[in-house]
Amino acid sequence: MLSFTEKNLGRRSFLRIGSLGLGGLSLSNLLAAKALAAKAGSAVKDKSVVFLFMHGGPSQTETFDPKMTAPAGVRSVTGEVKTTLPGVTYGATFQKLARLAHKMSVVRSFTTGNGNHDIKPIVCNETLGANLGSLYARVAGTNHPVSGMPRNVALFPRAVEPKSQERVTQFGKFDSTGSLGPGYTPFIPGGGGDLQQDMLLNLPRGRLDDRRGLLSGLDNLKKSLDGRSGGIDRFREQAFDTLLGGAGDAFDLSKEDPKLVARYDTAPLVRPNEIGRQWNNYNNYVDNARTLGKLMLMARRLCERGCGFVTVTTNFVWDMHADTNNATIQEGMRYCGLPFDHAVSTFLQDVEERGLSDDILLVACGEMGRTPKLNARGGRDHWGGIAPLLLAGGGLNMGQVIGESNSDASKPAADPITNKDLVSTVLHYLFNVEELRVIQGIPSELIRLTESGQPIRGLF
Repeated sequence: MLSFTEKNLGRRSFLRIGSLGLGGLSLSNLLAAKALAAKAGSAVKDKSVVFLFMHGGPSQTETFDPKMTAPAGVRSVTGEVKTTLPGVTYGATFQKLARLAHKMSVVRSFTTGNGNHDIKPIVCNETLGANLGSLYARVAGTNHPVSGMPRNVALFPRAVEPKSQERVTQFGKFDSTGSLGPGYTPFIPGGGGDLQQDMLLNLPRGRLDDRRGLLSGLDNLKKSLDGRSGGIDRFREQAFDTLLGGAGDAFDLSKEDPKLVARYDTAPLVRPNEIGRQWNNYNNYVDNARTLGKLMLMARRLCERGCGFVTVTTNFVWDMHADTNNATIQEGMRYCGLPFDHAVSTFLQDVEERGLSDDILLVACGEMGRTPKLNARGGRDHWGGIAPLLLAGGGLNMGQVIGESNSDASKPAADPITNKDLVSTVLHYLFNVEELRVIQGIPSELIRLTESGQPIRGLF
């Protein structure tokens, strides 16, 4: 951790900043690693993934597979809404997404394998125990060579709302890197992650607590240095440009058009006084409503500036047991389904308006689904047999339903799509896999991941 004052800034101080630790690697080492990653060349596509993790496990029938001809207790309790695809309906909470169905692909035969609360497929055996974005950073490099933007970022409510709860970690760590090493840890703005802690500086006004403050302090440093970077080796000079290049603006929503921020905002949809306070997870619902839209806006901003993989999630809102902790399905879909519908549809429209639809792939799913039959309290419990999966954009084939569930939405009717297949899909989207396989230095285990599953049929 560095400590310096504005009165004592010069070439020597800059040399120290050039080796500022980031997740166990110095900035200059990170950039050297990026130079090595450049050998991957055309194996790395100029694409980004936003993975919206529906923490807690969403229901199949209340989202994208209503089964309205099934018996009561099985079919969607929220009803259905027609989409822009002939004969295809979604759960009635998703009014806005239904109007964009022709721009999305819904998978109705996705199975996560078990009903455990964890964070698969973001972190699981099929990702080598690492965040899926860390696999990307291992090949593409940890920072964008021009903007300095971290290539792998994880966004939680505190990234946009400091008063939100801390992220849930007892069911798995989103910033896990498995055997890849700490240098590939996702950057977590506002979350107190190791990477962010290593970037703190002591300025006369006290210790800075987030990346936004860091960049503000470094702006003053850049002025005082007045461009004096002579004699610094190539990677340290790149470190200077990276650290002071303004990448932190992407994390600052005050730089965005206020009208667009308001357009994304999900807070007005579900106000705290509208949420049943009897649920112990009341604060989860509040945080989700207040932050999901702005998290999706930040994700778009990051991708524009060179981030290749963004994980977005809020705490445990999709766990609808209708018990002391969790809401019923009916209420829960209002608390979390309405913000999801608004945030995702706004994101897709915004990305299209900016001409980025072919460059950013949205993936949305949870760690499991929910039981095909309601429990006696009006909730649905854990279920690993089937789970909803949504993909949109990325220049892939959209406007379709892939696969089918059986009559009571308890399992795929045929040809299940698994975590391995989803991981393979993401890797094939981000990399030219044939070229990746012949690059020296890429872990063989990572190469095998591209082969262990099949990219989801019909997307490519």
